[in-house]
Amino acid sequence: MLVNWRVLLLVTFLLLSVLAIKPRFATEGVELYSVQPDSSAAAAGIVIPNKVMPTARERILSVDGTPTDTVQDYYSAISELRANKTVRLETNKQMYTFLAQENADGKVDVGIRVKEVSFSNVRLGLDLEGGTRVLLQPMGEISEEDLETTVDSLKERLNVYGLKDILVRSASDLEGNNFILIEIAGVTEEEIQELLAKQGKFEAKIGNETVFLGGEKDITYVCRSAECSGIDPYVGCSNLDGGYHCRFFFQISLNPNAAQHHADITKNVKTISEAGSCYLSEDLALYLDDVEVDRLRIGCELKGSATTDIQISGSGAGVTQADAVNDALQNMKKLQTVLLTGSLPVKLEVVKIDTISPSLGKEFLRNVMLVGALALVAVSGVVLVRYRKVVVILPMVLVMLSELVLILGFAALARWNLDLASIAGLIVVVGTGMNHFIVITDETLRKEAENLDWKSRIKNALFIIMGAYVINLGSLIPLFWAGAGLLKGFALTTIIGMSVGVLIARPAYAAIVKILLEE
Repeated sequence: MLVNWRVLLLVTFLLLSVLAIKPRFATEGVELYSVQPDSSAAAAGIVIPNKVMPTARERILSVDGTPTDTVQDYYSAISELRANKTVRLETNKQMYTFLAQENADGKVDVGIRVKEVSFSNVRLGLDLEGGTRVLLQPMGEISEEDLETTVDSLKERLNVYGLKDILVRSASDLEGNNFILIEIAGVTEEEIQELLAKQGKFEAKIGNETVFLGGEKDITYVCRSAECSGIDPYVGCSNLDGGYHCRFFFQISLNPNAAQHHADITKNVKTISEAGSCYLSEDLALYLDDVEVDRLRIGCELKGSATTDIQISGSGAGVTQADAVNDALQNMKKLQTVLLTGSLPVKLEVVKIDTISPSLGKEFLRNVMLVGALALVAVSGVVLVRYRKVVVILPMVLVMLSELVLILGFAALARWNLDLASIAGLIVVVGTGMNHFIVITDETLRKEAENLDWKSRIKNALFIIMGAYVINLGSLIPLFWAGAGLLKGFALTTIIGMSVGVLIARPAYAAIVKILLEE
């Protein structure tokens, strides 16, 4: 019987991986990809959550009763809409009703982008799904803190335009040069260049008057330490409307000219009283590239005051107090980033732009799957000729396939994008795994003739495998930094695949071969 703790461990992780991947073979509609913040769809309450698995994303089923089973169906239905007419948008979650509006080009657009439905939680990279990859390099020396600030700034700025499913991360090469890698699936080269060209304008307004601009010109300091930022100790968290609300605060400093300008604008603004507190009748609105990202109340004590130290506050909400605290801190970081992004710490140079169409990405994926299947058949045939025992070949193939499922399950949980470099890593894992299976099989059959016990045979095989694993691990670690991080997917996939194989799959295969040969 194949009841062995090593086999049970493999089966357990295999089931968990399938649950993480969550494959589905048929579904209706098209998947919501992005929503423009100032569109009629956004006004109707349609949003794209930041952290949600692909199979849990909202799907559009019909537009005004017309089924939208493909992307072409959706855009065809949108093209039939008329301006200022009611639109009924049915999704798998609810029905939305709003007015269609004309965009700047005079075309009717509801502000929604869609793509084909995701059939699993495995995220595909640009090479397989299509999109644009931009590699940016800071011009001049940059500290780790400034590099992190720049990455956060670019994330926030791209999110302002409704792009949620993006990757922005720092990278470096073996020579120590710093880079910033931006990947956006489904966006063309022209669109991403336009977004990057727009960056750099932050304004704080009271009414129609600009009070101060972002960056060093007006803002000399934004506190991000625990001493002058965090959850407001005087307000804290409260239980309201069945949930929790928490208040955050942080300090900023204006230069004297900006402070005096603030005093000149506010001295003529009226005051109002709300809930026992005194505020100015006009709010302080924060704009990034002419898009409003937040609005703050101004206390009466700042009326006509040329103070350089200002306390910014806001709130967060959640079902539990822990959720509310986390939401408040995230909102605080977002606002701090917005205040800092008026002027990036350094200028950025576009080093490289790669654009791949979705159709080409699908062709890549089909070819990779075909070549992988042919390689598996060819290797299985060679091994069958070598051993002439189906009882050995069958578990070898099944364990190898289960190993691939384990890797994909980890990829789904880790939310990393599977690109061509990662696919290359999978091919290396398959080749290495097959080599290890052959070592185990050879040692088992060869030592059988020498009358060694099973434990000694497997110990010899696993010693060889572990030695090869350590050597491969050492050679792959530098690839995390080689090529400005573009080979990170290859290195990560290969390391995870080999680790899963050595720790879970190889021992299970050895146990299965022992049981089958003994029977």
